[in-house]
Amino acid sequence: MEFTEESVRAAVRTWLEANWNPDYGLVEWRNKLIDSGWGVPHWPSRWYGQDMPTGLLPVIDEEFQRIGAVGVATAGIRRLAAATILEHGTDLQKEKFLRRSLTGEDTWCQLFSEPGSGSDVAAATTRADFKGNRWVINGQKVWTSSAHHADWGLLLARTDWDAPKHKGLSYFIMDMRQPAVQVHQIRQMNGHASFNQVFITDAEIPPEHLVSEVGKGWAVTTTTLMHERRSADGLRNDSTGYDRPGRCYAEERTEIATVQEPYKWYPQRRGRVDLVIQRAKETGKIDDPVVRQEIAKLMILSKTAEWTARRARVAQAAGKPPGPEGSLGKLVLSHVARAAARVHTQLSGADALLAGEDGPMEGVIAEVLVSVPAISLAGGTDEIQRNIISERVLGMPKEPNSDATKPFRDVPRSASR
Repeated sequence: MEFTEESVRAAVRTWLEANWNPDYGLVEWRNKLIDSGWGVPHWPSRWYGQDMPTGLLPVIDEEFQRIGAVGVATAGIRRLAAATILEHGTDLQKEKFLRRSLTGEDTWCQLFSEPGSGSDVAAATTRADFKGNRWVINGQKVWTSSAHHADWGLLLARTDWDAPKHKGLSYFIMDMRQPAVQVHQIRQMNGHASFNQVFITDAEIPPEHLVSEVGKGWAVTTTTLMHERRSADGLRNDSTGYDRPGRCYAEERTEIATVQEPYKWYPQRRGRVDLVIQRAKETGKIDDPVVRQEIAKLMILSKTAEWTARRARVAQAAGKPPGPEGSLGKLVLSHVARAAARVHTQLSGADALLAGEDGPMEGVIAEVLVSVPAISLAGGTDEIQRNIISERVLGMPKEPNSDATKPFRDVPRSASR
């Protein structure tokens, strides 16, 4: 097929009109969709796609929305898992995991952060030792979203303690359902429990679940992080599904509710800029010249962040791989969120501290204030993003780091094994 906007629109419309039925089971429909190539048309034809330019994806999305057809599963970490496996995985891994991630039958989590390494993901001390015919894993991960209901985990572990820290890491796919993996939810100060501690004691991973090569884990991790930061640009709208009758719609709504449960407070951590004008009117401070100046500054910063994110999306649509623009988008979102929290405090005063039904907007403003700090930490701290921007965008020299070349076992750490 010729890949023009007209031909693609006509082809996907014809296929959907002939095949879409809301009474299909969700997995049944998605398997049909995947087999057609319209589920992920920008993927290689060998792996359920059509080798289509990503710039045509909006055309396909419009046709899905026009007819009300459900797409492949993308919510949660599964989209990062699929993107990483598609780029770095073996054929066996692609055959085993890609389809089930697209149908939604498998759910995922990301096992990178550790208690002793802070924002330095490459300082991971979780061990992976090859014993007999298995990798044996021991260690602890933390701040792991969705680990409590994940089937599989994207695991970064150390396989060589005598290599420099970035070169001694390997990347694995780990079965989260095995008894050797214990997951405990962490209660946050905003009342939610999105994150988990994961304790791993003699967990086993078969050799075919090593992604890429031994010692090449950092390159694979970078791919996952780049996709994560690109998706954190603030333009993503978390779907709630179609409010229509039909088995497929009902099953999708249930899936989304389960997967999105840990993330339902994420709008609050972004500062809820969308509520500022409403609150200014409710409190009567819309006419305060000082407050109006602060609101104007916030709106300008927010709109600038949106434009920056849209430029990154244009690059994505053009087929360019994820790059440092994700760090730019993530960093500016931190600035927007903090500015929004300050404005909400100006608008609500001491009432902003009231949680629950007694607080402004039934406690949403208080939740904003205690949630905003998280956006500067999750997915890589602001300091990490500034380093990436300075080196990859501004061309500045890297920070002096003697730890980058010495054996990892000789690097001082806040926690040791």
